[in-house]
Amino acid sequence: PEHVTLALATARGGPVEEGNVGGGTGMICHEFKCGIGTASRRLTVDKDDYAVGVLVQANYGVRDPLRIAGVPVGQYLRKDRIYTDPKLIGDTGSIIIVVATDAPLLPHQLKRVAKRAGMGLARMGSYAGNGSGDIFIAFSTANAEPFAEGRIGHASFIGNDDLDGLFEATVQATEEAIVNAMVAARDMQGEGGHYAKAISHRELVRLLKRFGRYRK
Repeated sequence: PEHVTLALATARGGPVEEGNVGGGTGMICHEFKCGIGTASRRLTVDKDDYAVGVLVQANYGVRDPLRIAGVPVGQYLRKDRIYTDPKLIGDTGSIIIVVATDAPLLPHQLKRVAKRAGMGLARMGSYAGNGSGDIFIAFSTANAEPFAEGRIGHASFIGNDDLDGLFEATVQATEEAIVNAMVAARDMQGEGGHYAKAISHRELVRLLKRFGRYRK
């Protein structure tokens, strides 16, 4: 409880720390050191502007399927793999993805938004293996006022036909948040001398340029 109280008391705006911080300290994804990552998108629905933000604690996947911006990075960056025989390990681990928005949505609509996080994860090369325990949650900060007791309440919400932009924003922000978690992480040595190496920024840029997917 004291950790929750401290988090609420120190909450503030601005950039979110990424990489080897908080719960992301011990995280590994695609056999690279990983951690916490964030990303967001802005969109307009019927002349109203909304934001979709995603925070991930990335801990999943093996090297070979890894894709970044559509580039099969895992097929080329094969050094420093953590698992000597990935076939025996498979896509294990459990990524946690939190989707937040200020768009007014009903509970069943938020459930649909949360499912789209899995599509962003799949774009990174995850296939949600048998040993994977991925968790997706979504919430809205709209309609936050409590209803008066004993009275009928009213809530605004976006119609289902206008949800596509939110779905797309969720997919894009999820993919980007995982990439950010990976590139923000740094090499780390843990208990028992176990060593996790972060992805090489230089090698990643080289591959993205090779496939025409890099621009400043």
